[in-house]
Amino acid sequence: MRIRSSAFAALALAVCLAGCVHTSKEAAWQPLFNGQDLTGWVQRGGNAKFHVTDGLIVGTSVPNTGNTFLCTERTYRNFILELEVLQNPEINSGIQFRSLWFPEPKTYRDGDREIKVPAGRVHGYQCELDPTPRKWTGGIYEEGRRGWLVPLSGKTEAQAAYKLNEWNRIRIECDGDQLRTFVNDVPCAELVDNWTGEGFVGLQVHGVGNRTEPMEIRWRNLRIRELLEQP
Repeated sequence: MRIRSSAFAALALAVCLAGCVHTSKEAAWQPLFNGQDLTGWVQRGGNAKFHVTDGLIVGTSVPNTGNTFLCTERTYRNFILELEVLQNPEINSGIQFRSLWFPEPKTYRDGDREIKVPAGRVHGYQCELDPTPRKWTGGIYEEGRRGWLVPLSGKTEAQAAYKLNEWNRIRIECDGDQLRTFVNDVPCAELVDNWTGEGFVGLQVHGVGNRTEPMEIRWRNLRIRELLEQP
């Protein structure tokens, strides 16, 4: 069967565009971690330790210090964030997103309630990593400000998604005021909230009181895809 040149050209253009769209979509993913050192990251909060080994970011607990965060130097607005985490089941953790830090105290209002955030306190949205029998991993907690926003009470499928002593895939989506979390591809939390439209990503090592045995949290395959603003 003969195909007219104009039709053939149109078909070729369509195939090319389809390929370009696919390439552009994949190219939009950017690594957050270079696999070698902590370039592009800054530690805030407590004195827990962070280091790189075998292409992983490793956070290690330290006694008698507060929550500690390894934070991206860059801030992000609308994005999809994906990473994998392996967590010691004896320590709590979380992934900060659209989070903030200021060298001076800040005051926020939540209706009639006044919330005071001390200088140097990391605060903002957190995808919870909860190894306790409560199983709220994937819930949305607001560190340093309003507390629990989307707990996972009664969400049995979401509560069963996180596997202790295994690598787990976490996905966080922020698009305008719509926030979503997924654990191992299982939808966990969904929230519409406009308190913070932009901020950094952070990896938490929770405070452990006076416990002296070091406990580790490991992260790998951290990548982010920023979403284009609608015209």
